[in-house]
Amino acid sequence: MKTARIYIRVSTDQQDTSRQHQLIEQAKAAGYYVAGVYSEKASGTIADRPELQRMIGDLQPGDVVIAEKIDRISRLPLPEAEKLIAAIKAKGAKLSVPGIVDLSEIEADGVAKIVLDAVQDMLLKLALQMARDDYETRRERQTQGIAIAKQEGRYAGRKADAKRQQQVIALREAGKSLAEVADLTGYSVSNVKKVLAANKEAKGTAEEN
Repeated sequence: MKTARIYIRVSTDQQDTSRQHQLIEQAKAAGYYVAGVYSEKASGTIADRPELQRMIGDLQPGDVVIAEKIDRISRLPLPEAEKLIAAIKAKGAKLSVPGIVDLSEIEADGVAKIVLDAVQDMLLKLALQMARDDYETRRERQTQGIAIAKQEGRYAGRKADAKRQQQVIALREAGKSLAEVADLTGYSVSNVKKVLAANKEAKGTAEEN
């Protein structure tokens, strides 16, 4: 039996994963049994994503990991991205990403497979680097845009996410470590500390009043 595991990712709560769910029907149409669908909202620049790591832990030899695009799997710097891909391959699984490694190509064997594997490895490495470059370019443009907006007096800063800040406070009060709170809310540890410090200051002001 040909077995597939589908990995679906978007970066923020505002983004929709429904388009990527088409991968499930596409895999079934190609004759694959879908053993699991792993969906999450997390940055591709983080390797330790809960659903990604759960999927890797579930992998069995011969499984095929299917993702819509390579940047769904990783936007990490190339050395870290290659470690992530190596972790998938170490479980005896293969990766299928349209345009890089198609499902129909995975079943090749003999000399054709050796040549195909070499080409796919090259394309995969190139795609991983391009995904990271695209992320860095976007960040650079964002920084430049903010700088220009500040010069023109148009930049008001990012609006605080009140709901997520309340999650930070609640998780911390529940005994979670700073690192755990950061992982669960998508904040950096430094931002978690800022939220907690602001909450502590607000409580102190309220008590004084």
